[in-house]
Amino acid sequence: MKKAAFIGTGNMGSALIKAACRALGPDQVVVANRTFEKAEELAREIGCQAVRTNQEAAAAGEYVFLCVKPKLIHGVLEELSGALMDRVVVSVAAGVLLADLESWTGERVPVLRIMPNTPCAIGAGMTALSGGKTAKEKHFTDVEDILAQTGRVERIEEGLMDAFSAVAGCGPAFIYPYIEALADGGVAAGLPRSKALVYAAQMTLGAASMVLESGAHPGKLKDDVCSPGGSTIAGVAELERHGLRAAAIDAVLAAWQKNGQLGK
Repeated sequence: MKKAAFIGTGNMGSALIKAACRALGPDQVVVANRTFEKAEELAREIGCQAVRTNQEAAAAGEYVFLCVKPKLIHGVLEELSGALMDRVVVSVAAGVLLADLESWTGERVPVLRIMPNTPCAIGAGMTALSGGKTAKEKHFTDVEDILAQTGRVERIEEGLMDAFSAVAGCGPAFIYPYIEALADGGVAAGLPRSKALVYAAQMTLGAASMVLESGAHPGKLKDDVCSPGGSTIAGVAELERHGLRAAAIDAVLAAWQKNGQLGK
């Protein structure tokens, strides 16, 4: 039996599959997708095994990762009814509660939820992990091992999952337009487009790393860059004038509210 089976090879599923292959070795990973050719193409690229049906995937893997849309997950679990004995189910579906998953699988099947983000594809992701009533410590550590090459994995209470997703799951889509806008400003100031994008992206990476590695409050790090009467504080004043903070807060809250509706 292989260690991990993945059902669904969309953007998120593919990112997790590639990370699992790096962590476990491709020989320990099996994948399935509604369109077999897509699973086959991915498997050929990274060296794991593709199978034609979800049942075959569940039969082949100890940990069954469901990387399908929230509205489809109930149907997939019904399809797998009877095939999950001695398996552990790991759901990636936003808004679908552990209690719902347990009611569809039966309480004898350990169930966990993860909420990753797309930077998992390059090992720089942030993933939340929660477990159901019958999930044991071994199940948590095994999933952490499978996801070891995705970036950071943190256990959280399930009640915080939607909020986590609004920040870390949706967050990359909030940051990319900001990077693009910074590059646009650089172009307006005379930089070549290709250079401006590199400068903006590398700056964002460095600033984020400073927050994580220094442990300092972002406000202090901001203050450290702002010289009295200088250009940086002038730029910060413009961001405040245009409501950057309020827009970011509203974006997270809108995503959080939507997350709560997805599993219904």
